[in-house]
Amino acid sequence: MRIERTDPITGKTLTHTDGHPYMVEGEGPDALKIYFESEETKQKYQGMGTERPERDLNHTLDNPAPLPGDEPNGIPQQRG
Repeated sequence: MRIERTDPITGKTLTHTDGHPYMVEGEGPDALKIYFESEETKQKYQGMGTERPERDLNHTLDNPAPLPGDEPNGIPQQRG
């Protein structure tokens, strides 16, 4: 298990974790134990949305801006 002692909300690194709230994400050796400065920051963290690329990124990220050398209508110029 990996352990993170820096509160992801405040950015403060805790030198002593006794009595501080924590949560565990994941399972087994890749699990991550995250300590928080307070119960309030733990709740803020838990309230943040999780990105789900397989569900949320269903739009193309194509940049339609022309590249150097392209014609104004988007058709590349003949080179050579």
